[in-house]
Amino acid sequence: MSPAVTTVLHVDMDAFFASVEQRDRPELRGKPVIVGGASRRGVVLAASYEVRRFGVRSAMPMAEALRKAPQAIVVPPRRERYAEASEQAFAVFLRYTPLVEPLSLDEAFLDVTASRSLFGEGDAIARRIRADIRAELGLAASAGVASSKFVAKVASDLSKPDGLLVVAPGEEAAFLSPLPIERMWGVGPKTAPRVRALGYLTLGDLARAPPAALEATLGSWGTEAARLARGEDARDVVPDGRARSISAEETYEEDRVGPAQVGATLLEHATRIARRLVRADLHARTVTLKVKYADFSIRTRSVTLPEAVQDTDAIHRAAIALLAKVPLQDRRVRLTGVGVSGLAPGAPPAGLFRDEQAEKRLALERVAAKIADRFGDEGAVTRASLVRSPGGKT
Repeated sequence: MSPAVTTVLHVDMDAFFASVEQRDRPELRGKPVIVGGASRRGVVLAASYEVRRFGVRSAMPMAEALRKAPQAIVVPPRRERYAEASEQAFAVFLRYTPLVEPLSLDEAFLDVTASRSLFGEGDAIARRIRADIRAELGLAASAGVASSKFVAKVASDLSKPDGLLVVAPGEEAAFLSPLPIERMWGVGPKTAPRVRALGYLTLGDLARAPPAALEATLGSWGTEAARLARGEDARDVVPDGRARSISAEETYEEDRVGPAQVGATLLEHATRIARRLVRADLHARTVTLKVKYADFSIRTRSVTLPEAVQDTDAIHRAAIALLAKVPLQDRRVRLTGVGVSGLAPGAPPAGLFRDEQAEKRLALERVAAKIADRFGDEGAVTRASLVRSPGGKT
């Protein structure tokens, strides 16, 4: 392969959340597993390959998933555990190239063009990465190898589960042409019927369409999609080693009404976020509150704080202040979420004057994170106000 040819990998962990659960709990292996809240009003966060045979997919309403697969085993999400596995996987990626662009916890683009002299061609590097992940994490990953991001992503998707697919330079258009239009980025279940109605059934149809016709029917998106369908994708892999935000949210079993009920879980959100900040050695400047009403409309409020935060109490205070700005009167709420952004490495910078209370809170946060690392996040250490009685009251 010529050194001038870009080599891009797309690596995607297979059924990530569900696979972590099956790895950690041997009794779940080979079983139809759904990761999500026990509430039938929740959504499927992940589905094992055993349950996908019944038509269950991620983002599907839990009630629909259980109608399709009533025998499925539903397990609650353990986000900290998934974040830990993600960090381990990305550490593997970074052994082979510094050019790693995260797309989510479980997938990334890697530009390995300059790594081939050390580790071999793209397919060899992909095999080594997949082998390292299996040996060290006990998880499976699929990979696509190509000269561009779009083709590598499509190849990765087609190689699932636990596969590797290589598209050689010069073969991009031939590889993409017969694939259904749904393989195009931006064409989802709602968009696909409209695109098909225009006569574009495959990526080849888009690639061969006259530019004027595409622009008339699909606008500027059509001409960009046609370029991608021909395998023309000049976008660089943009490394981003740090998360841009950290968040936590919950869909309630029953709608909540009023500031007291709605605000009750904000402390739990703040606790989860602070623990992740401490583990990642990050601090944040901006706190965001998300409220989803029973009619599925959403309100968000954000505040950029004068001082950076890393502890539960500071994040919780900001979330409660934001909640006061959200209309709650006579509104039923089905979900709340809290997030932080404006992330930077290290503990919050010290102010001009020493804040002993802030120092104590950070020390407590670090101790709580260490205890959770040793004994697990589920109930290892928590605040008295978060302990629920058998009846569900705090």
